[in-house]
Order: sequence, then structure tokens, then C-alpha cells
Amino acid sequence: MNLENLEPNREPATDEREAVARLFRILRLLRKECPWDRKQTFDSLRTLTIEETFELSDAILRKDYEEIKKELGDVLLHIAFYADMAREKGQFDFTGVCNSLCEKLIRRHPHIFGEAEAATEEAVKQNWEAIKLKEGKKHSVLSGVPASLPAMIKAFRIQDKARGVGFDWENPQQVWAKVEEEIAEFKQEALRWEEICNRLPAKEKEEALLSEGNPEEGSPRAVEYLEQRRKALGELGDVFFALINYARFLKLNPDDALEMTNRKFMKRFAYMEEATIQQGKSLHAMSIEEMDRYWEQAKEALGEKS
Repeated sequence: MNLENLEPNREPATDEREAVARLFRILRLLRKECPWDRKQTFDSLRTLTIEETFELSDAILRKDYEEIKKELGDVLLHIAFYADMAREKGQFDFTGVCNSLCEKLIRRHPHIFGEAEAATEEAVKQNWEAIKLKEGKKHSVLSGVPASLPAMIKAFRIQDKARGVGFDWENPQQVWAKVEEEIAEFKQEALRWEEICNRLPAKEKEEALLSEGNPEEGSPRAVEYLEQRRKALGELGDVFFALINYARFLKLNPDDALEMTNRKFMKRFAYMEEATIQQGKSLHAMSIEEMDRYWEQAKEALGEKS
């Protein structure tokens, strides 16, 4: 143990300013003396940052506040790391990051720091989007939606941003009618897709997929297969988009809803696996009817009805 390094950094901070100073003392020491920390770059940290963000998201879903505190620390470490690597190259520093953020918050909240009025959450969002466009960095309301966002979250953000400039349905009934319309269209294309799949041999399906992007290389049946696949996919996407829109109208987060169902399924499946093991059975050897009985047992044991 290197006490010369440890002693100045051992004691916990007692306020925010001291806490940030302690973090940067330790970080800069690691950048100087630790082979792993010294080797890191923006590119090498990027995927790790994504992983840490998802770990924070998991802790939030579990409402595990001690774990949330730890995961927030990991995300903060990455923010500090990026800022200090930039400082080393003379690009920007942590102070610049904070100042840039504060200036944006002041600029985007004229109802707090200026003379504008915004009495509702909706008015605040509309002001925010209008100010972003005036700043000239975004030529479209939707250009602020990250391209790499997961598709469901991206759809929700796209719809929310469009709503910010008034492009939206008037009531939930209109949105639900759109959902039903899209489901009907998807069903039509899906049945056609199922028909083509049933009459096309597996080998031809494989060859068709290999020729995707080069239709001139495929047979007429391969072209038909790929075209119908594209149509079915498009209509399925429209169903998801419409359902997400309806959820948004009801102020229900679709990502949270799907994650609740994911976790519910995993709990039931884990119970079913454990129950079958205790009885000396294997899921692989069971019929679907027998597995359904265990599934119903899992629902009852876990106090779930749906």
C-alpha cells in the first residue's frame, strides 16, 4: 500500500466542493500511476459508459437507492474521466462542462431567469424546443433525438418532440383508432407473409436472404419473399409506433411497461424451472400442456393473475 498516495485522499468529503476536488485528485493520480487508467481514451470508455448507464437504469427500476447511489458514482466517474482527458489535451475541462450546462439551463428557462411565462409543463417543453431551434445548432425539432437510442425510446422521444410544436392528435380516441387501423394493415400483410413462407422451401428462403440488397441476383420467388417481408416489417413497425403513441397520450411509459412484463415473465419462468427441478423433471422433456400447468402454478405462487 502506498500511504503517500492514500493519506491525502483517505478522509470522506463533507461538502460538494470538497467531494469534487477529492474525486479529481484521485482520478488524476490514477491517470498518472495506474496502467489501466492511463491507457483509456474517449473511444475505449464509450461502451463502458453505456454499460454503466444501463446498470444505473436497472437500479432505478429496482428502486434500490443504495445501488442507485453507487451507480450514479460510476456514471459521474466517466463524466469526470472524459472531462479530464479533454483537459490534458487542452480541449475543455470539467469547469467548462459545468459552465456550459448552467448557461444552457439559464437560456432554456426564460420563465425562471427572464421575463417569459410558462405556467404548465407543456408550455415549458414548447419553450425549450423553440429555444433550441433559435440557437441555430439544430435545424429540425427531431435532430436532437440521438440516432443510437433504442428504437422504443426513440419513437417515444420523436413523438414527444413533434408534440412540442403542436403536431399531435387531439384526443386518445383518435390515437386508438390509428392503433386498430395499423393492426388491421399488419394482419393483412402478415397473413400474406405467412402464406409465402409456407410455400417457399427453406433453402430458397436462405438464398433469398443472401440476395437481399441485390434483387437482380434473386429469383422472382425470392424477390416476392423479400418484398413481402419488407411490407410485413413495415406494418409491424407502424403498429409499435401507434401503440407507443397511445401510451404516450395516456402518460404511460412504454419502455417501463415492457420492462415490467419482461421481469414478470422472468420471475415466472425461474419459478417454473425451479419447481420442475425439485420434482426431478426437465422442461426439455415436457409437453407444452405440462409446462402450462407449471406456468399457472407460478402465477398463483407469485400472486399474479395476468
